[in-house]
Amino acid sequence: MPQKNVKIIAQNRRARHDYFVLDTWEAGLELKGTEVKSMRLGKCNLKDCYAMVRDGELFVLGMHISPYEHGSFSNTDPLRPKRLLMHKQEIRRAQQSVMQQGLALIPLSVYLKNGRMKLELALCKGKKLYDKRDDMAKRDAKRDIERSIKERT
Repeated sequence: MPQKNVKIIAQNRRARHDYFVLDTWEAGLELKGTEVKSMRLGKCNLKDCYAMVRDGELFVLGMHISPYEHGSFSNTDPLRPKRLLMHKQEIRRAQQSVMQQGLALIPLSVYLKNGRMKLELALCKGKKLYDKRDDMAKRDAKRDIERSIKERT
């Protein structure tokens, strides 16, 4: 996702540790005015959030956006469900994958792209403990190899 005019607001780094990412989509976020202002300040948390399809619409649940400090009565509930904006075919495909294969829709990151808030949504499969250990061992081996190559040069 390294592109021009993209500012990353928040990332869910734990998601790549806990899940295998099978497919990703870019979705728009339907937000209120003070939520946008708060997110521009980086006051967003993607920990323990997920997405689900309800009545043909896609919602992200558990995404925490801190209330804007200078907003008064216009501040909304920090944990309210936020609607995601995607094409109907993409929503249908994601819903079918979740229902048939037992997969989950997990937000990976929130970013500002050309003045609009976007969310990177991933179709994920949960990792077992041995998969996580395997990934850590591979990462450590790669780090050791790079360290030894750096010492030789």
